[in-house]
Order: sequence, then C-alpha cells, then structure tokens
Amino acid sequence: MSTETTVGGHLRENGMLVALVAIVFFFTLIVRATINVDFLSAQNITNLFLQNSYVIIMALGMLLVIVAGHIDLSVGSVAAFTGAISAALTVYAGLPVWVVIPATLLGGAAIGAAQGYWVAYWRIPSFIVTLAGMLVFRGLTLWLLGGQNIGPFPKAFQAMSNGFVPDLFGEWDQTVLGLERMHGTTVLVVIVAAAVLVWLGLRARQRDASFGIAPEPAALFWARNAIVTAALLFVGWKLAQFRGLPNVLVVLVVLTVIYAFFTENTAAGRRIYATGGNEKAAKLSGIRTERLVFWCFVNMGVLAALAGMIITARLNSATPKAGTGFELDVIAAVFIGGASMTGGSGKIVGVVVGALIMGVMNNGMSILGIGIDYQQVIKGLVLLVAVIFDVYNKSK
Repeated sequence: MSTETTVGGHLRENGMLVALVAIVFFFTLIVRATINVDFLSAQNITNLFLQNSYVIIMALGMLLVIVAGHIDLSVGSVAAFTGAISAALTVYAGLPVWVVIPATLLGGAAIGAAQGYWVAYWRIPSFIVTLAGMLVFRGLTLWLLGGQNIGPFPKAFQAMSNGFVPDLFGEWDQTVLGLERMHGTTVLVVIVAAAVLVWLGLRARQRDASFGIAPEPAALFWARNAIVTAALLFVGWKLAQFRGLPNVLVVLVVLTVIYAFFTENTAAGRRIYATGGNEKAAKLSGIRTERLVFWCFVNMGVLAALAGMIITARLNSATPKAGTGFELDVIAAVFIGGASMTGGSGKIVGVVVGALIMGVMNNGMSILGIGIDYQQVIKGLVLLVAVIFDVYNKSK
C-alpha cells in the first residue's frame, strides 16, 4: 500500500474531527462579531454538554444497532415514556433515587427486548417494528402523564443532569493567571485524561506494528493528538473556572470508554460488526446473529431509558412532548460520525464527534437567533452531505 493511500485513509478517518474544530472556530468568530458574545465561555461549554448529553448517550446504542444492520426509530418515544415512568415512581410512589434508576433502566431493557425479539427472531424489518414502537410509546407517555407535567423532583434526582462533581481539593485562588477561582479536581482529572489519551495512542501504534499493520503516519498521529489534547485542556480549564465537571459529563466519558473498549477489544463487539457486514457469512462462521441483534436492541432500550431520566431531571418535570425529534438527532449523529448506512462499520469515537457536531450547530444557531425552521434545513443538509461522503468513500 502506498504512503499516499495510507495517509488518505487516515485523513478520511479524522475528517469529522477536523470538521468539528472548523465548526467551533466558525461559530466562535461569527458569534463574537454578530452579538459580541464569547461562544467558548465556561458557562456555554457547560451548557453544551448538559443540553446534548441525551444525544451522545443514545447515539452510543444506536451505533451498535446500525452496525448490526438495523435502525431504531422509537428512541425518542422510549426516552419520553421511561422518563415519565421515573417521574411517576419518584413523585407519586415516593421511591428513592437508588430504586428509581435501576427500575427505569430495567423498564427500558424490557422495551428493547420486546422490539428486538420481533426484529431478531421473527425477521420483521426494524424500520417497521420501531416505527410502531415510536407510536405506541408516545401514546403510552400521553396516557401515563394524563396530558400533564409531573414534577418537581428532589435534588438527588435532579443531580443526574444538573449536578457537578465536588472539588476534593476545595476552591483555590490562582492570582498569577488573573483567575478568581479554579476547580482543583477538574484540573487534575483533565491533565490525567490528556496524558492517558496520548499513552493509549502510542500503545495502539505499537500493537499495530507488532501485528504488521501499517501504522498511522507519525506526523498525522502527533497532529491529531496535539489538537485533541489542546482542546481537552482548554475545555477543562474553562470548566474549572465555572462549576467544575458536570455529573452527566462523567457519565458520558465512562460510557464512551466502555463502549469503545467493547467494540474494539471484545469478541462480541467484533461479531456485531461481522453481522452487519455480512449476516449470512457470519452465521455460517458460527456466530449467533439473532442473539446479537436482540441484545443490541436491549442495550438501546437501556440507554434510551438513561437518556430519558437525564432529560427529565434537567427539565425538572416529565412532559408529554419530551423526546420529540430525538431519534432524528441521534441517527444523524451516528451517520455524521462515519457509520455506514449498510451496517458493518462505524466507531464510537466518531459517533461522539458526530454528536458534538450536532450539539455545537444547535447551540451556535440558537445563540445567533436562527429560527428552528432554518435549523432543521441546515441539519438536514449536513446529514445529506455526510451520507454522500460515505457513499463516495465506498465507491473509491
């Protein structure tokens, strides 16, 4: 394989990361020039994570479903229904949070199992099953809530979305940099995370070399790590000046690490990719494809329930219209992140980047006062470009 081909392949893999940086830079300039507001302020960066956490959480599960060759259109309705369940258990039944959370997650797993059963074992197209689920669970949400909101919730429940990690070192002044306060725990965590990312990248290069796999060009490797490390340190520095690490950001990081490890370093993860790439060949090689598809939908139900609780906690009420349009943002994030429409390819990191692109666009356009009509048009065009890019890469 030529050096040019290798570099081109890795450039395509990192294209979404470059696009994310470009979009952030664009909105930073436009927002500053138009309304004289700092797009990268500590408060706005915190809001960016709080407002888009549900997209990233559900996109992790949606990637597995799409990689397996299917799709789930019901995630918005499932998130709304499970959010309503958690609200009813908290407000009406008076159950503590440590009971409500696992009970709601089990409810999401049951919903995913019900849909996955028809898709995996009865071979009913996932589009039809989940379209029916979208209607069913939207109706059940309206029935459970009686057309009204349920809330407010105790502080412990709200902390899932609106809480922050306490500072183990206490707040300390840093007069040298002219800062009023810093969140010591955030500073430490971000520095350690940046170092771990670089170490894992070097370890992956060594592993590829030991297996005889052509490594990523050194210049491209260090350039990407420099961008990621600089962005991570900048975001951590901003968060440390505000309220520190949001609880939901910690959840996102933990889930991303778990799912990245599962998809890249486990036999079950590789079998899901094999199933989506060629189900007949996977079945002939001894892979139980039906069971894998079934568990992909169960996993999707659990993550939709988690997202439903987080959005309910953020709003401090369960509403009948919660989750409307969530499935569009989630599916768009997966495809923008590099997943293939036909299944069998896609990465967790790419999905997170895709979700951040959607989040930055939503946040930036809202700050600029762009109407929801134009926002939908722009997001639709971005999704179309991402799919065209995928088809073009496959044709090459």
